[in-house]
Amino acid sequence: MKIVIIDGQGGRMGKAVIEQLKSSYPELELYAIGTSAMLKAGASYGATGENPVIVNARNADLIIGPIGIVMADSLMGEITAAMATAVSSSSAYKILIPVNRCNHFIAGCQGGSLSDYIRQVCEEVGRHLNI
Repeated sequence: MKIVIIDGQGGRMGKAVIEQLKSSYPELELYAIGTSAMLKAGASYGATGENPVIVNARNADLIIGPIGIVMADSLMGEITAAMATAVSSSSAYKILIPVNRCNHFIAGCQGGSLSDYIRQVCEEVGRHLNI
């Protein structure tokens, strides 16, 4: 199973997701796209930039990241239109973390903590692993 984690702006969210996934499922190979912080957290592979997002979205089974990864020009402009299109059109199951920033508001987002959302991400990954 190819699990791609996409993050930017320092990678704090992606780093936390990777740490928690590796703690629960140490055998997973995780692909980190965005920052070196995610590699330091234990990702198996890493890259930065537009093309790695496009290439890895093509054959990912799961894509994890802040909701902005499906919105062009989000994350303070880090997400290009090509990146948002690649992620949103990918056949991968997407686990998006709600973040009310960068000129968007997610209705129904109850203002949970990042830790709560990351726990939910890991639970959802577990459901897809059938472990």
